[in-house]
Amino acid sequence: MTLVLDAISRSVAGEVHSSNISLTLERGTLNVLLGPTLSGKTSLMRLMAGLDKPDSGHLSVDGRDVTGVSVGRRNVAMVYQQFINYPTLSVFENIASPLRVARLDRSEIDSRVRDAARLLRLEPMLDRTPAQLSGGQQQRTTIARALVKRADPVLMDEPLANLDYKLREELREELPKIFASSGAIFVYATTEPSEALLLGGNTATLSEGRVTQFGPTPHLYRDPFDLATAEVFSDPPLNTLTAEKRGSAFAIQGAPDLAAAGSLARLGDGRYTLGFRAHHLELTKPVAPALEIAGTVSVSEITGSESFIHLAMHGHNFVALTQGIHRLEIGEALTGYVDPAHLFAFDPSGRCVMAPASVQGGAVA
Repeated sequence: MTLVLDAISRSVAGEVHSSNISLTLERGTLNVLLGPTLSGKTSLMRLMAGLDKPDSGHLSVDGRDVTGVSVGRRNVAMVYQQFINYPTLSVFENIASPLRVARLDRSEIDSRVRDAARLLRLEPMLDRTPAQLSGGQQQRTTIARALVKRADPVLMDEPLANLDYKLREELREELPKIFASSGAIFVYATTEPSEALLLGGNTATLSEGRVTQFGPTPHLYRDPFDLATAEVFSDPPLNTLTAEKRGSAFAIQGAPDLAAAGSLARLGDGRYTLGFRAHHLELTKPVAPALEIAGTVSVSEITGSESFIHLAMHGHNFVALTQGIHRLEIGEALTGYVDPAHLFAFDPSGRCVMAPASVQGGAVA
């Protein structure tokens, strides 16, 4: 099966929810929709499901136009943040409910339910009611109910958002295996770049209702097409600095010039936005030439094994994510260092003209 979105757009009360989106999703693939809240992820899923109709563009399944076909006439399954289960039914009956509506015979229902329960480790809980389950087990039940339909596609809208940390981590590790064994088209929406990287597959980054880039997840992380994609795929937020390259230095308004070290020296003169991720802003000076950012500490956050150091420099604000506990005082002078090999450079249109050198080696940095 192939699901194709061709120049899909939709607005509600003059507000753009989806803007000229074109995607091709193949059977047996996992496709992550990554973007902040209100970027258009749920709106796009509703269009894929047939819950909403686009204002323009077309959707097709295996070449058949389904643009105006309602959700009730499509073989689609959806999983939401909330644990939507029937409270008076057993886990078995919750999973079996769409099959009973479809009037499948008893043996087929039993076989499908037990296969899904085995996949999601629910076999010991089949006789329980949802009230007797943990949050993770309830969400497993909703996923199992989606799988037994043998739907294509299966749409999952931030399904782990309401689980505690331990349960999220457990299911995040298991979901890729579940997806691989199903063979359906999976579409998974999340706000978290780390979740997209863990799940793998393909990712579509969304910003203000637009898909900014679509492709293999590690590729988008390492080699974003533009600034919007790099910002969506960075948590903590991407550190950015707008500067004018003049010869061997970058002029920054209201701040000292920065030396154009390493790969920065190869850029032509002109205006750029330089970007780097928080874990690449180092607090100790490296041996090799580096971009130096001198400022003062505005916030220091200790999360246990890591510290977030917020550095203010002449109206610019940066975040450093560093290993270990660093107790720094507010207002303390501090210099951060960025290896030029870890820098992105974007031209005035936002297009990426220089990506980190680690792209060449294929490692996720």
